Amino acid sequence: MELTLMTFNLRVDVPNDLYNAWSFRADKVAEMILKHDPAIIGIQEGLYYMLTDLKERLSNYRWIGTGREGGNNGEFSAILYKKEIVTVVDEGQFWLSEYPNDPGSKSWGSDFPRVCTWGHFQLKKDPEKEFFVYNTHLDHISQKAREQGVRMIWEVISTHNKNDRPFFLTGDLNATPENSVITFLNSKQQLVDAYSILNGDVGSTFHNFTGETEGQPIDYIFAAKAVQLHNTIVDRSKMNGSFPSDHYPVILKATI
Repeated sequence: MELTLMTFNLRVDVPNDLYNAWSFRADKVAEMILKHDPAIIGIQEGLYYMLTDLKERLSNYRWIGTGREGGNNGEFSAILYKKEIVTVVDEGQFWLSEYPNDPGSKSWGSDFPRVCTWGHFQLKKDPEKEFFVYNTHLDHISQKAREQGVRMIWEVISTHNKNDRPFFLTGDLNATPENSVITFLNSKQQLVDAYSILNGDVGSTFHNFTGETEGQPIDYIFAAKAVQLHNTIVDRSKMNGSFPSDHYPVILKATI
């Protein structure tokens, strides 16, 4: 079955953003999501009320994950899923630190607590089809935290992957393609970068509400090598005259 997946850094609500604050963008984010109708969305920088705002606008979606400070506190790296298409078999979250089960923990010079949220999903129309999704937002300051964090994520993926089920890794990795975080992932024979099926340069995925396209991506979708990739796009569209976020969403169509 073909699935559409999206990774989308929503830009946390910052009042100083003025007309780019969340209250002006919630409808635009929902419109962008509805445009692509993904079964799975890995979001970053979502506060609890931002997610509840989206739930009101996107009644077909639910989410898994908690805030990085624990419970509903702090930013979420939640996974939204379309309830008509998939069901949740299992779910979890761990902190990218030396204390992965300790909410709010951080290590290796990380500026903020960082998490990875994961879900084990099953297709409703074909219950024998199961897959995993891992979603994260790596630190923007500490390279060591990024490197250690991505290694932790890979260890969990490897533990879950003993039955060779399809899986996806989505996220804002705060790393351009030449960074050791990305070269580490690309070194894994079990993984394929969704950008690998594009011709030419990907361009920037962070634009700070400017619409900039020059540069390199920091937002990614990786898939298990057994997954058949059909199409990857970076959607740089405005919604009703302005951008829904300071990041462009990345969308992958694939068959598991």
